[in-house]
Amino acid sequence: MTQEEVTEVVTTSLWSHLLTVGGFVLAVFAIARLISEKKQPGNTIAWLLGIVLIPYVGVPLYLLLGGRKIQQLVSRKRRVSLHLMGAPPASAATRLLPAARAIVANGAAEPIGGNRLKLLTSGEDAFASIIAEIRNARHTINITTFILGREETGRAIIDALAERARAGVKVRLLLDGLGSFIASRSFCNTLREAGGEVVRFMPVAPLSTRYSANLRNHRKLAVFDDCAAIVGGRNLARDYMGATPWSKRFADFGALIHGPAVGLINEIFYADWSHASSQSVESLRPTVEPLCPVAAGTGELQVIASGPDVEGDPLYEGIVSLIQEAEHSVWIITPYFIPDEVLQRSLLVKARAGKDVTLMVPARSNHKITDYARRQYLRELHAAGARVLLYEPGMLHAKALVIDDRAALFGSANFDLRSLFVNFEIGIVSYSPDDVAMMRQWVGDLIRVCRAYTPRKRSPYRILSSLAEELSRLLAPLL
Repeated sequence: MTQEEVTEVVTTSLWSHLLTVGGFVLAVFAIARLISEKKQPGNTIAWLLGIVLIPYVGVPLYLLLGGRKIQQLVSRKRRVSLHLMGAPPASAATRLLPAARAIVANGAAEPIGGNRLKLLTSGEDAFASIIAEIRNARHTINITTFILGREETGRAIIDALAERARAGVKVRLLLDGLGSFIASRSFCNTLREAGGEVVRFMPVAPLSTRYSANLRNHRKLAVFDDCAAIVGGRNLARDYMGATPWSKRFADFGALIHGPAVGLINEIFYADWSHASSQSVESLRPTVEPLCPVAAGTGELQVIASGPDVEGDPLYEGIVSLIQEAEHSVWIITPYFIPDEVLQRSLLVKARAGKDVTLMVPARSNHKITDYARRQYLRELHAAGARVLLYEPGMLHAKALVIDDRAALFGSANFDLRSLFVNFEIGIVSYSPDDVAMMRQWVGDLIRVCRAYTPRKRSPYRILSSLAEELSRLLAPLL
C-alpha cells in the first residue's frame, strides 16, 4: 500500500469517526430538546423512535420539523396580551368559571363583555360578509388565512382588497408559507401594485425560517377598522366560500364579531404580522380612533391565541375543562378527530355517566390517513354510549364545541394533535346563552343530514385494515 493510499484510508476513517461522533451529539441534542418540549407522550415516542432507529433521517427531520414553542414569540405575545387589559370585563360569574380561568392561566386573555355575534353558516354568507366588510372599510383591513385559492373566490377577494388599497385603506394580507405557497407569489401582485402589503408566514422554500418548518399558521381571521372581525374555519378559497352555491363546497362555520373582542383578535394579527414582517407591533397599531362603539351587544367572549407563541396550551386545556364541567351535553363538530389520551378519556367518562356526548365528523374526510387514525377513537366512544354521527353530504370542515346551554367554542382548530399542540390557532368561546342557543340550532340542522356511526364488521382484509389503523395512529402525532 502506497503512502497516498494509507493517507486516504486514514482520512476516510477519520471523517467516518467524526461523522459518527457528530451524529451521536446531534441525536443527544435532539433527544434533550424533544424531552424539554413537553410534547404529548405519543408524539414524543414517535419522534424518539425515529431519532434512535434511523438517526440519519430522524435527527434532521426533528431539527427541521419538531419544535413546538418559540420563546421569543411567547414573551412578545405576553406583552401584547396585556395591551387590552382595559377592555370591558365579562361578568364575575363568567370570569370565575373553571374553564375561563384555565384558559387565562395558560396565557390567553380574560373574557370580555359588550360583544355581538352573527353566525356565518354557509359559504355564500361568509363570502358576502367578507366582501361587504372589505368594501366598507375606511382605515385598515388585516387578514390572515392558511389557504388562498387561485380561482374565482381568491381572485374576487384580492380584487376587492386592491380596490380598497387604491382608495387609501391600509391593507395587510398574511399568508401561511406552506398553505399558500403558490398563491402568495404573483397571484397577489394586483394587491401589491395597489399599495397593499402581502407577507408570507414562515416561508418553507427556500428554508429561510430560523424556526421549525413544522409550525404553520392555521389561523383564519379578518379585522376591519378595529370594529368588526370574522373568525372561523374557512380559508379564502372556493372549497370554503363563494358568491354562488357549489356542490363540492365544504360545510363550515364562522362568525362576524362586533365589540371589544375585535381588539384582541387584531392584537393576535399584529403579533403574527410583526413576526413575519419584522415590523414592530407598536408601528402597526392604527393612529385613527376606531369608529365602533365601546359596546356592540351583551355577548361575553374569550379570545384564545394558541400555539408556539403562547407559553401554555390554553385552547387544549380550555376544551378539556369545558368537557369535564359539562352537566348535560357535549357536542363536538370537527373534520379530523385524533385526540390525546386525556381528551378521549374525558369524553368516555362523560358518555359512560349517561351524558349526551355527540361527536360529528365527515363520513369521508379529504385526508384518508386521518380517517384511518380516528377509527379506534370512534369505536371506543360508540362502545361507551356516545352518539357518533357521520356527515353525509360531503366534507365537513367546521370546528366547534357546544357545552350544555352555557358555552360554545369555535375557530380554526381541529380536534387533533396538530391543531391542539403545534399549529398557530385561534379560538373564540362564547359564554352567552343567546349565542349558544344559535349554535345549538346550527348543530341541529347538521344532525338532520347525518347518519349514525356503526363499527365496521369483520372482513377478510381486517388484518390489513388493522395494520393501516395502527400505522396511521403511530403517525397521528406528526399529522
